[in-house]
Order: sequence, then structure tokens, then C-alpha cells
Amino acid sequence: MSAYKQFLAQDIIVTPFEVNKSFTFKGGNFTDNLVEIDRLKGISGSFESNQDATGNNSDQYQVLVYNSIKELYYSNFLTQSWGDEVSTASLFPGETPSGDVMVGPVNTSGRYYNYLQTSLTQSRYFPTESNSPIAVFSIPSRLFGDYVQPYSFVWEDNTNNINLTDDGEGNIISGSKVVGNIIYQHGLAIITTQSLGGTTPDSLVSATNVTCSFSSSLTIYETQYKCTLTENEFNTTLNPSIISQSDGTPYNYVTGSYFSPYLTTVGLYNENQDLLAIGKLAKPLFTSATTNTTIYINLDR
Repeated sequence: MSAYKQFLAQDIIVTPFEVNKSFTFKGGNFTDNLVEIDRLKGISGSFESNQDATGNNSDQYQVLVYNSIKELYYSNFLTQSWGDEVSTASLFPGETPSGDVMVGPVNTSGRYYNYLQTSLTQSRYFPTESNSPIAVFSIPSRLFGDYVQPYSFVWEDNTNNINLTDDGEGNIISGSKVVGNIIYQHGLAIITTQSLGGTTPDSLVSATNVTCSFSSSLTIYETQYKCTLTENEFNTTLNPSIISQSDGTPYNYVTGSYFSPYLTTVGLYNENQDLLAIGKLAKPLFTSATTNTTIYINLDR
């Protein structure tokens, strides 16, 4: 049998916390249904003259991959590697429209938010010459969660003898040289340098003997239910085994003033009294008749 107690708003606390998991995949597993790490080649040019496809898990147009990456992550860095200042002018209205004042840069070359990965001034290079290739490694969100953990990305290419890592600030490093960028919250590693120790970005896309390692970061939420039994609540057992006779008379040992029942199980119910979850206590819990008894139930979701 059960006894019910309704939770109040102050009895329920939701707490977020971050969890991480490391992954390592060989190139031969990139196309597995549970992995699907994509390697894409982008190339500058006209879509009318170049409609070649790319991707080992999806078919994308190479020219469109190039243009999408340029627009999303490099549009403010096309005239200088340190980026153009984005227009951030704010309007301070005057008494009349003629008295309006704009404060901050108004006319700049920077147009879009390019997902900078650090508060430091970042340098980004993007090739704009005709037929310039780039390489894009795309990790699906179901693997990296909220974002790829900084300092965790490693790309080992034993075909071309290239080892790529991230520096925790959004740069892809080969040796001591910045060769591209990583967008942690999108799971994208972008190689833009046209020379990688004698090889080119498109060679990285077709390499076979490769390994990709990274750590995911995911925020999960723990819900804590605080169930407090005051000293005057639930002091009578509901166990049917205490009944000694058919008329409902309990055994003598449960009628004494010193008797108090024990709790063994906690159930969570919805408003319709449908049982949703059951929690078994490690050992029976004595319910005190002189002090409050508090039980905490923690659920991760």
C-alpha cells in the first residue's frame, strides 16, 4: 500500500552539469552508421562550371562547400587575416530624428558573426585564388554533444604523415604552424593552408590511413526531489501483514506508543497517480516521531 505526499515548487531543484567523453575512430569506420564523420573538399570557382560532388557520408557540391565555409567563418577575414571590425553602431535617439546619434563603427568591411573561438584577437587565413582547395572534417552533433572539447581534437594522417591538433583557441596546428581553424560548437575542422609539408588540403580528404580523436562536451540536467516527512506524518504502517484478524484488528506489537514504521521504497507519481519511477532505499529507514525525516531523490536526464 502507498501513502502520498505532494511536492511543492521549493522541493524540486534542477541542476545542470557538464559531462565529457573521449572518442577515437579509424578512417575505415568513418562511414559506419553510428559514426558518420564526413570529409569534404571545397574548391573556389563557379558552380556553373564545377558541379563536382564531395563527401564520404553525404553528397555535397565542392563549390558550395567552399562558399558556405567562406561566408560562415571567414567573411570578415577576406581583406586582412586579423579580420575586419564588425559594425556595432548603436542608436541614441535625440528629441527629433535630426538629433539621433550613432555611437560605434558604422561603415566597416566586417559583416557577419564568424564564430570566433577565443576572446583574443584571432588571425584566420582563407584562400581566394581560383581553384583553391580547402578540406573540411565534419563530426556529427550526436558525437560531440554541445561542442568539441578544446585541446582534444587530434587528426592523424599516416598516409601523408600529417598530424593535426587544436590549440584550444580555435586554431588547427600542424607542428608549430597554423593551418586552419576548428569551430568547436559546430564540430568542424577546416584546413585552409595550401601547403601542408608537401601535400594539399584535398589530399587529406582522400587519405585512407587516418585516425580522428576528440572529446565531447554535453550538458545534462539532474533533478532533485526533496521529500520531507514531518514528525507527525506517516507514523502508522500501511503493511497489511500487521492485521491479525478479519475485523482489521492489528497485532499488539504495533499499537504501542514506541512503535514507528520503516520506509523501504519511494515512488514518484504524476497528477493522475500513475507510478513513473521507483527508488529502493539501501536499507529500511526509520521514521522519527520527534524530528523531520528527509529523503532526496536524484534523477539525471
